[in-house]
Amino acid sequence: MGILEGEKVTKFFGGLAAVFDVDFDIDEGEIVGLIGPNGAGKTTLFNLISGSLSTTGGEIRYQGKRISNLKPHQICRLGIARTFQSVNLFGNISVFDHVFLGSICGTASRTKAVDARHKAATILELVGLPARKSELAKNLPLGEQKRLEIGRALATEPRVLLLDEVMAGLTATELNSFTTLIRQIRSGGTTILLVEHVMQAIMAICDRIIVLHHGVKLAEGLPQEIAKNQKVIEVYLGTDAYAER
Repeated sequence: MGILEGEKVTKFFGGLAAVFDVDFDIDEGEIVGLIGPNGAGKTTLFNLISGSLSTTGGEIRYQGKRISNLKPHQICRLGIARTFQSVNLFGNISVFDHVFLGSICGTASRTKAVDARHKAATILELVGLPARKSELAKNLPLGEQKRLEIGRALATEPRVLLLDEVMAGLTATELNSFTTLIRQIRSGGTTILLVEHVMQAIMAICDRIIVLHHGVKLAEGLPQEIAKNQKVIEVYLGTDAYAER
């Protein structure tokens, strides 16, 4: 039994099936990539897992217990945190306070302010932002804003972290540092499910890859298997499986 599972997960918007009969099973400690063309249903699936959207059908389970249609804050406090495809920060709040508030408000247990401050400082070290702790979030460049979103999510002490295109728009140097950071987060005991279009990164860091197309699961397997899968190549990867999309 995986730490996060979906069985026939389905979401309709009117007559359109954004996600249809999708099964998935994420084992504890894995890094699993979720890829596919734009409009494939990747972010919709994230929204269903995190409670931002309710399912039309099927079931999502965390640690064996059904979480389908719980509120986002309930799911967060159970141990599932996420970032967003478009960076979603409070522009006029400091870097430190973003992570501090995540520590205070995002966990199931009460946290003393002194403990939350210590945790925030530790997380800022991990995500590479200790020198920016007093800066307003809106003044950070894109790469650092994405690091801050990850830090805020980590402050809620997740066992599962959903990363939605955290490497989009980054430089080659930033990409290398982000892949290192994701591996560090996994080594700390956090399971990771990530949506990404940067194929070099996906192929390098993922244990498995799930491919969605038109809301259904097209393929699943090891990175090297997905790179050679003819259906995936036709609808998404093209002839060069490591090209950025």
